[in-house]
Amino acid sequence: MAKNKPKTKNNPKRETAGERTMGWIKSIAAALVLWLLLRTMLVGAFHITSGSMERTLLVGDVLFVNKALYGAEIPLTNKRLPAFRQPRRRDVVVFDSAEEPGLTVVKRIIGVPGDTIEMRDNVVLINGERLDEPHAVVTDELGDPADAKMRAWQLRYFLGEDRLHYAPSLKNWGPLAVPPDSFMMMGDNRDFSYDSRYWGFLGGDRIMGKALIVYYSYDKNGLLPLPFFTAIRWRRLFTLLR
Repeated sequence: MAKNKPKTKNNPKRETAGERTMGWIKSIAAALVLWLLLRTMLVGAFHITSGSMERTLLVGDVLFVNKALYGAEIPLTNKRLPAFRQPRRRDVVVFDSAEEPGLTVVKRIIGVPGDTIEMRDNVVLINGERLDEPHAVVTDELGDPADAKMRAWQLRYFLGEDRLHYAPSLKNWGPLAVPPDSFMMMGDNRDFSYDSRYWGFLGGDRIMGKALIVYYSYDKNGLLPLPFFTAIRWRRLFTLLR
């Protein structure tokens, strides 16, 4: 007569301390890789360090930047993902400096490919029509001398008749033809912005993304006690940019 086999209890193998540690390391590594991909390809942060975009942006503002909108750059390649749309006039964008490698800059797009753009007494004209700019700040009503650096790059795109005597200045220049895949970038703080007026049109391949929201803001010159709390500009937190 066959004997019944004794019942055995399930005794799963216990996880060792080393295996638990390795599991944690793998989880953390996966999270870091995901975070880096998100920062590189979808969302980034940008810290405002100059007053060229005041009052729209203040020194101490920290922005979320949408990198996917114009086609995020694929890490370790020179290629981009498909864009959801092209940069538009009035977009506030973050881009690689046209003059200083490694420097990231934020300005507003004023001119887009195909535009005829000029400025008369600090007023921007697009295709002969005045551009509505409620965001622009003009504070300096004093002198406006001609600038040789502006003339050097603008002559190539100048559409006027008197090229010989063309003498552009900060507040008076053009008309200029904006070439394909190029943009005219200007700061909202119009008289205190080092922008396309000086260094020329920006290639579209330099634009990193569109500034979306001020998610943090800190006034480093605040004089109230407990600056870690009182220096925060609470009203600016989560301000959408237009």
